[in-house]
Amino acid sequence: MADWQAAYLAELARYARETPNRVLSSVYFGGGTPSLMDPAVVGAVLDAVAGHWTPANDIEITLEANPSSVEAERFAGYAAAGVNRVSMGFQALNDGDLKALGRLHDVETALAALDVARSTFDRINFDLIYGRQDQSLEDWTAELQRAVGFEPDHLSLYQLTIEDGTAFGDRFARGKLRGLPDEDLSADMYFATQDICEDAGLLAYEVSNHAKPGQESRHNLIYWSAGDYIGIGPGAHGRLSLGGRRWSTWTELSPSKWLDQALKHNGEAGREALSRADQAGEYLMMGLRTTRGLDLDRYEAISGVPLDEMVLQDLVKNGYLNLNNRYLAPTRSGRAVLNAVIRELLPS
Repeated sequence: MADWQAAYLAELARYARETPNRVLSSVYFGGGTPSLMDPAVVGAVLDAVAGHWTPANDIEITLEANPSSVEAERFAGYAAAGVNRVSMGFQALNDGDLKALGRLHDVETALAALDVARSTFDRINFDLIYGRQDQSLEDWTAELQRAVGFEPDHLSLYQLTIEDGTAFGDRFARGKLRGLPDEDLSADMYFATQDICEDAGLLAYEVSNHAKPGQESRHNLIYWSAGDYIGIGPGAHGRLSLGGRRWSTWTELSPSKWLDQALKHNGEAGREALSRADQAGEYLMMGLRTTRGLDLDRYEAISGVPLDEMVLQDLVKNGYLNLNNRYLAPTRSGRAVLNAVIRELLPS
């Protein structure tokens, strides 16, 4: 633990030398199981960032947590260190599905951890996955109704996707991942999700994220609006504007390799200056995930060329996009097929 703390502090100091006099809007402890971290390490990191940059008056400090009793016991320590928001990986409210998803907690433990979190933090998010094996529309709507009944201020609701190189991807390739929903059922689940959340006052502000007004994740909004962020730790990515250019940074995926590099000299595995086309493409893909949408003037300033007007107007006419005061945003129907909409808009 002492080595990890030293590595984090060394990386923070290195980045601070590159980015002086900036205001810090958010800190996010995420990926893996950050809630196994000693609260003293969290405190040391937060003390360091407050010394390196000017914290915003409403700075958001989030920590991801698995909903287990072991990690819930640490919540008071994290709050004392400065964490003011917790994001809990429920994934499901069904013990059988939790086991199928490879989760180590059960529903009873998760709800007990939620009670502890509510008594400790002002802001709480938990996430669920739908479109699971053999899940019916009725199953999902009942589960989501139960979830909103806990009156969360933020929900992250992800449709199960099968990615190459993952355990689920390997099982799918071998034909051993049966019972996944077809496209029609997936669409029904998506639209039911929107209806239930809207009725509960949890508005969709991004494709998979719903919040009560004012409770949106400020950290994630930085990603989606193509802001600057520093990525520290194994497998972390960052985006930084330095010297008139925008840089992509990345680190070693292996924890042991990253730790060794960070303690010796530099935790970055590499950085690359992004072209205008790459920057514009990222802004397009991320900005259209949000209900606020894409600032067309900013897009054109980044890319140097406007979007194809005929394609844009065709998507508007067909009900997939709205254009309002130079902001281009997906409609509810557009969000359901967003990847296809983005493919249409991206320059060839």
